[in-house]
Amino acid sequence: MTMTPTVATAIVLAQAATTAGYAPSVHNTQPWHWTVLPDRLELTAQRDRQLAAIDPEGRLLLISCGAALNHARLALAAEGWRCTVDRLPDPARPDLLAVLTPTGHRAATADAMRFVQSMEVRHTDRRPLSERPLPREVLQALAEAARAEGAYLHVLTAEQVYDLAAAADRAAAVEAADEGMQQELAYWTSRRDGLGVPQYTLPAEQPATTVPERDFGRAGTLPTAPGHDRAASYGLLYGDADEPLWWLRAGEALSAVWLTAIGLGASVLPLSSVIEVATTRAALRHLVADLGWPYVVLRLGYADPDQPGPMHPPRLTAAQVVDTSAVRHLLDDA
Repeated sequence: MTMTPTVATAIVLAQAATTAGYAPSVHNTQPWHWTVLPDRLELTAQRDRQLAAIDPEGRLLLISCGAALNHARLALAAEGWRCTVDRLPDPARPDLLAVLTPTGHRAATADAMRFVQSMEVRHTDRRPLSERPLPREVLQALAEAARAEGAYLHVLTAEQVYDLAAAADRAAAVEAADEGMQQELAYWTSRRDGLGVPQYTLPAEQPATTVPERDFGRAGTLPTAPGHDRAASYGLLYGDADEPLWWLRAGEALSAVWLTAIGLGASVLPLSSVIEVATTRAALRHLVADLGWPYVVLRLGYADPDQPGPMHPPRLTAAQVVDTSAVRHLLDDA
């Protein structure tokens, strides 16, 4: 059932698209664009913000856009709106990733409202974690959040963490030797236009870890305390296929896992370099017995309570990523 366009519909769709701007994205590229129409919301990929060297297939771009899609869905639910989601609806428009169509009202769920609050405080913290491990019930809750979005979260065993560390080392060596990747990384860590990874979000010193984190090629300004990742858990987010629809769904699962983690007091750090290199991405399949395709690795744990959270990276304005021209007459009447 399609609802008659109203001022209320236009407002809630525009607000949901704006809220989706809080979503995480690879290197803070924010590679999405929203079009608000009188009866629906369209999500399209913004290809000029794709990482051509690091992500030529668009895997990480679609994961990023999937996270924004999940944010928009939750924002609508928090306002008491039901909606249908049509993913990759038009083969003739491959960059049209999803269409959200409101279908009616329902009671706003407390979970959705908490998730929207979590979006506003979510951040990426690359510093060492505390020495307190996550309990099993928290890891189970994160796995259930992924499963609800059609993906799976496999928590690595201690032995598999060493396999992951070896793969991350190999990926780092490959990327360090690739001039195009290094130039792209330098570009996205030096932008000053609401995009990219600013210095104040990067640790002043590379953390000592079993699983190496990405070397951004420059020191940040974020103070860090001594620490290690000994208490960290590592999860592999994976799914049934290695193709665009599943990459999009993986992003929705990433968002759901991250927001669930915030509600449980946990920290999430996505590690994508092992996904970016084909040989190490293939090696990760063995960690799930070749039963699925890896999308992203997550470091999971509790943040160091003695370290204040890092500042949020910049964000594009709503006017830059949300097109409301088709409903301007409705919004003007509000």
